[in-house]
Amino acid sequence: MTNSLCHTLRLLLFTLALSFFGLDMDRSIVSSSGDRSQTTFPDALALKDINHPIKKPIIGCGTICVKQDDPCDFLRVLYESLIAGGIAGLVVEAALYPIDTIKTRVQVARDGGKIIWKGLYSGLGGNLAGVLPASALFFGVYEPTKQKLLEVLPEKFSAVAHLAAGALGGAVSSIVRVPTEVVKQRMQTGQFASAPDAVRLIIAKEGFGGMYAGFGSFLLRDLPFDALQFCVYEQLRIGYKLAARRDLNDPENAMLGAFAGAVTGVLTTPLDVIKTRLMVQGAGNQYKGVSDCIKTILREEGSSALWKGMGPRVLWIGIGGSIFFGVLEKAKQVLSERSQRVHKA
Repeated sequence: MTNSLCHTLRLLLFTLALSFFGLDMDRSIVSSSGDRSQTTFPDALALKDINHPIKKPIIGCGTICVKQDDPCDFLRVLYESLIAGGIAGLVVEAALYPIDTIKTRVQVARDGGKIIWKGLYSGLGGNLAGVLPASALFFGVYEPTKQKLLEVLPEKFSAVAHLAAGALGGAVSSIVRVPTEVVKQRMQTGQFASAPDAVRLIIAKEGFGGMYAGFGSFLLRDLPFDALQFCVYEQLRIGYKLAARRDLNDPENAMLGAFAGAVTGVLTTPLDVIKTRLMVQGAGNQYKGVSDCIKTILREEGSSALWKGMGPRVLWIGIGGSIFFGVLEKAKQVLSERSQRVHKA
């Protein structure tokens, strides 16, 4: 067990080195049989020289292939991304919701304020109802966008493709994610007893715009978060495959997901605090916007308040990243294999 862990850590270090120094990768996708008329599933590596001592073992790892000129390819990728993303989002939210509740309550509490430990599952049902379409929408945009950008951009700019696809997916899915987050966090802080009551009373008191309270701060947090998390994860997967000379297994996908989530969670904690404060303030409008929120927090609570909830947030996103990406890759693999069997039949 110890030797296996040490080997995994060595591979991760080598992966970071590969990601840092860059690796020349071809945009043309090669199938497991070496037929360049076919393309692998979106995550597959695009490699120029299949006889390279490191690259060759990666080809033939059982990746799933579809015809590049198939007009239904985009719809297949879209469908599989919607299903896999929705499943992964549901699993993470259901498993780790109490940690998210604690994080929210810590961020909202003022100095000396007590953290309520009861009702840690408050708002879970309504949140799951919003997470499923939001996650599906994110990946329905992310995967096809990533695929197209990897085809048109020079191979050395693969990180740009992942950054751009993550940001675009986050922007589009925010249409669903923001009202879901508003209702969830207000229930987590004890303002409402049920999701239907929350929606009804928010609209009655604040208008329909109340459902999008903190929309700007949400984008300020989530666009860099989504872009960085998925870029770090995708780049680590590419480097890890080359370092390991094989495809990744489920625990390795989970490990890279945890690492990407934890790092990104730390970097975006101040943005998350601002977003939370703006979303839960309600009709009182204690803060007039992002800049006023920052100034008020710094003036009344000090700079340390911007890092409130970092512990549970990093724990939540780190564990969540391991579960999310592990489930995501497994779901994509199962769906892709099923698609291949149907295509052959």
